Amino acid sequence: MLDKSTYREALMQRLKMLDGRLHAIETELDAPKSRDWEERAVEREGDEVLERLGRTGEEEVARIRAALGRLRAGTFGICTSCGEQISADRLDVLPETPLCRACAAQTS
Repeated sequence: MLDKSTYREALMQRLKMLDGRLHAIETELDAPKSRDWEERAVEREGDEVLERLGRTGEEEVARIRAALGRLRAGTFGICTSCGEQISADRLDVLPETPLCRACAAQTS
């Protein structure tokens, strides 16, 4: 039997950390830009990296929220593809995963 409260706590902590990181990225992207064109080019490259990090963070937030929804619905730990139990070892590493190891291997 899975200790779902442990997974819920881990998901909530990760969500809180991501929220802080995404706010920091947003603040950095909103910061005033240099008037010098060379500095602006470097800043633009940095902004592109930050934007990719932000998108990746937002995708992870969506996966975490979906996992929290599965916790509320009582379907957490059950593969959304095949309906089999997801191993505790996998959930310990990826608590937001909706797929068992076999189904995840098929999609990658």
